[in-house]
Amino acid sequence: MQQTLPMTTITSRAKPLRRLEWSALGLPVTLLALLTLWQAGVTISGYPAFILPSPALVATRFGQALSSGLLWQHTAATLSAALGGFALALLVALVLGYILAHIRWLEQALAPVLAASQAIPVVAVAPLIILWFGAGLTSKILVAALITFLPILINTIVAIRSIPRELIEMAHISGANRRQLLRYVEVPLALPVLFGGVRTGLALATTGAVVGEFVAGRTGLGALINIARGLFDTPLIFVALTTLALITLTLYVLAGLLERLLVRWEA
Repeated sequence: MQQTLPMTTITSRAKPLRRLEWSALGLPVTLLALLTLWQAGVTISGYPAFILPSPALVATRFGQALSSGLLWQHTAATLSAALGGFALALLVALVLGYILAHIRWLEQALAPVLAASQAIPVVAVAPLIILWFGAGLTSKILVAALITFLPILINTIVAIRSIPRELIEMAHISGANRRQLLRYVEVPLALPVLFGGVRTGLALATTGAVVGEFVAGRTGLGALINIARGLFDTPLIFVALTTLALITLTLYVLAGLLERLLVRWEA
């Protein structure tokens, strides 16, 4: 005798499928709409290519920059600075955030300093960093780390403090020491909140790297934008901006995949 699935089961299976279909269609539809509006703006405004190039012209310039190796060189420089700055900020923010989450008086003492530091734009501090550390990769990493540090720090503190106190007390009653508490309770339960800061930090790290390249840099997408601006090569500026968007999107997706791998239990 053939069995039929309950209606609730069919509905619960259909909803994830619909979400998957919409998420798969969302990006192409959005890109198509943006390209259509872009081309319409070029056609209606009648601006020359050095002011507002068409999508086709930018695509052609993109292919030229790829085939010549120019885009690969500058993308690698920006990616190195961004990932280096993110790694440095992540390491410092995790350690300091864990300490501040457990020592409230220290957090209250440092909170005004951290808040005041965010009132100073990174682009204003970048010249000093480049003056002290030179115009090489080190200064770009430090600028990227500065702009990435605070979001990860805040998420670390929130992640640790969001762990239910009952679980901490149960771990202590069960005889867990500090290392076991960190490994088996705090780290797993803090990961979902912490990954929010990781995703934000990856996006900001790219921005920080570009800021450093804007101020003083011979390589990197920020430097490429400066070069293209001096040559009135507006299509090349659009190529650099598109590449930056692709880098940020790729890093964001990779962080999401890593989150799904490490936090599979949350579902």
